[in-house]
Amino acid sequence: MSVRLILEDKGHGVFTIEGTKTLVDAVTLLAEKGVGALVVLGVDGRIVGILSERDIVRAMAKHGADVGSHSVASVMTSAVKTCKEEDTLDDLMRVMTHGRFRHLPVEKNGMLDGIVSIGDVVKWRISEVEQEAEHMKAYIASA
Repeated sequence: MSVRLILEDKGHGVFTIEGTKTLVDAVTLLAEKGVGALVVLGVDGRIVGILSERDIVRAMAKHGADVGSHSVASVMTSAVKTCKEEDTLDDLMRVMTHGRFRHLPVEKNGMLDGIVSIGDVVKWRISEVEQEAEHMKAYIASA
């Protein structure tokens, strides 16, 4: 299973935000869209960061409840790990587990092409396991 197949199923849409927006803007967008992370794009459309719920919680712990006026760029994760369409589920699980994060932007030709969440990975892994079980049942029944 590859990232390409996941994106063919779920689509390439990604919710993004500019680094100059405030955390209040970001929290509002996260809540409206029901997502856990926003990809931060630069003026050239390239990925410059990612803002997750975890980043916001850390900012609140460090700066207090009035952190809402801070810019997205001031609290986002700027060392963004990305993946490519050719990457496999195993690749994604390894990167997500090692980095302890739940969202991987998909990059194609240096530009944002989608996003894969841990929920997407779990969904597809369960599907793979179910298919393997069905194949085993069919094999055993035919023996």
